[in-house]
Amino acid sequence: MPQNPSMKILAIETSCDETGIALLDIRGGSADGRKAPRTIVKENLVASQIALHREFGGVVPNLAKREHIKNLPILYSRLERRLRRRGETLRFDMIAVTVGPGLEPALWTGITFAEDLAARTGVPLVGANHLEGHLYSFLLPSPERTTRNEGRTGTKAATTKIAEAKFPAIALIVSGGHTMLLEMDSLTARHTLGETRDDAAGEAFDKVARLLELPYPGGPEIERIARDGDPHAVEFPRPMLHEKNLEFSFSGLKTAVLYYVRDHGLPPVKGGTGRGGAAGPSRADLAASFQEAALDVLVKKTMRAVKESGARSVILCGGVAANRALRTRLGREAKKAGCAFLVPSFRYNLDNAAMIGLAGYMVRLRGARYPLRADGSLGI
Repeated sequence: MPQNPSMKILAIETSCDETGIALLDIRGGSADGRKAPRTIVKENLVASQIALHREFGGVVPNLAKREHIKNLPILYSRLERRLRRRGETLRFDMIAVTVGPGLEPALWTGITFAEDLAARTGVPLVGANHLEGHLYSFLLPSPERTTRNEGRTGTKAATTKIAEAKFPAIALIVSGGHTMLLEMDSLTARHTLGETRDDAAGEAFDKVARLLELPYPGGPEIERIARDGDPHAVEFPRPMLHEKNLEFSFSGLKTAVLYYVRDHGLPPVKGGTGRGGAAGPSRADLAASFQEAALDVLVKKTMRAVKESGARSVILCGGVAANRALRTRLGREAKKAGCAFLVPSFRYNLDNAAMIGLAGYMVRLRGARYPLRADGSLGI
């Protein structure tokens, strides 16, 4: 694979309810994962389906599939127009598309679109792992690093030097579908230390939000109202916190919130007496107490992994990494332990195609291959 000049990658993401198309300019990196590639995100377009799925309280796979089919050609045309306004032509050397994990009806829309595009253009097509996209997303340059000249041309991120991870590193991937700890000896050498045995952390946030009658998506709503709550108003359990392994379980925590609401009634958002005459902790207090319990488990287990492995870096990634309380707490603990703390810019925490382009580049760089078929349970 050529290291210079740079490789232009068109990336496609349709794993769940966000349709994403991105154009990246990537160069360098090493197959052994000791040297990180340098990346410019030329464009990173996302069409969100939140409003569509909100009335159902969650993602409906066939509706997501329908919207991806509609949105992909729209985003591709928008990408062409944006480049044309800058006097550029859409050219790329490779296409990367998410093949899993995710909702298989949604994944197939992206794969089919990418296959048709590859056939028309004659460029190679590679499958990318959505989890690897999250894992590598901390390598994407933050928008605040954009230089003035790049800002004028519309380039979304500069190629200024990114703080690279010091190895070994512990990575916490935490999202709606996954919660896992990895030990990494390089960007490409890793093994799993522990995963969730039931609900992922993000899934628990969404389910508790529904119990508290908060709108979808629930995670950001829990975080929003928790800012006004007392995190110690209700002492919810910390599942598996004191077990010696590095696995997770959030189902029992969710059930504890369910039983509290069943026994005490649903309180108002901020104090007073709620439905069924409930008094005492507010809904904000319940959200804050739940969030405190969940973050306790995530942070303490991650730092236990750091101590046991002698890690020099902590990487936080995935959709739940957008939670500011989690970023703050884990960053503070990493600093206490003398570790570098690496977390993507907020725009790259949620599903997007830029991270898929980088993941696809890393697949090609190390000579790996993912079959071009939807795999909803693909691991890392």
